[in-house]
Amino acid sequence: MKAVEYRLPQELDKSFIVFEEKGAFFPCPWHYHPEYELVLVIKSTGRRMVGDHIGYFQEGDLVFMGPQLPHVWVNDEQYIQSQSKSAASAIVIQFVEKFLGEYFFNIPEIEAFKKKLKLLKRGIAINGKAREKISGLMRGMLLQNGLQRLAALITIFDILSGCTEFELLASPNYEKVVRAGNSPDRFSTITEYIMNNFTKDITLPEIAGVVNMGVTAFCHFFKQHHKVTFVEYLNAVKVGYACKLLGDKDESIVDIAYHSGYNTLANFNRQFRKLKNMTPSEYRKTLNI
Repeated sequence: MKAVEYRLPQELDKSFIVFEEKGAFFPCPWHYHPEYELVLVIKSTGRRMVGDHIGYFQEGDLVFMGPQLPHVWVNDEQYIQSQSKSAASAIVIQFVEKFLGEYFFNIPEIEAFKKKLKLLKRGIAINGKAREKISGLMRGMLLQNGLQRLAALITIFDILSGCTEFELLASPNYEKVVRAGNSPDRFSTITEYIMNNFTKDITLPEIAGVVNMGVTAFCHFFKQHHKVTFVEYLNAVKVGYACKLLGDKDESIVDIAYHSGYNTLANFNRQFRKLKNMTPSEYRKTLNI
């Protein structure tokens, strides 16, 4: 599926956007936009895709992305089917590079923050104390206007300047592929298909057919851009999803293996240990520490 440009309306008396997205689920499709974006999940769980990265979000998840980076947040089924007791919600901040004028990002005081901006071509998930501080500031911004809101954003920039606890999301390759015009639509179609179908068996002929490629050509294309084989990537996605499910004490490991797309417990255990260096049972125990 081709990423679409998705723009938010901006108030004329404000230089940047701050709003709370609320509803049964997050409605945005696989999309991109010219603004930098901070997304703080207040309520909901599910999968998020940033470039070629597929991860799993829960309450408190905080991601910062640069312009034109395709992304989407997909809520878990209970939100989509309106089975959750409370609606999904997130706080979103968007700003363009020159929202404070032509020269703001060239002043000496902003130099450290500019180094972080370079990483946003891949997107970052912010963790640790920085996430706690920024989350509090973003919640407060919903009640602020004028200089208070602007001051809070500048404080967020300052926190991010010194932040060392973060995870880079999209691979370095992803930006190069999109920049070079080397079939970004094909790349997006493959990733979108994996995201929506990884819980069932996806064969090589099936995924190659989605983008009208032969199996050999597809394998070469996938390995070139992901640096791993399709099967290795698919197992990483499945195991990542299983890690999320292991936090649910109501689900047995057998059920989690099935819901993560594995037909046998033996194969699930083997792939899980290969990627996490421990069994699913051992991983679940670490969540109780």
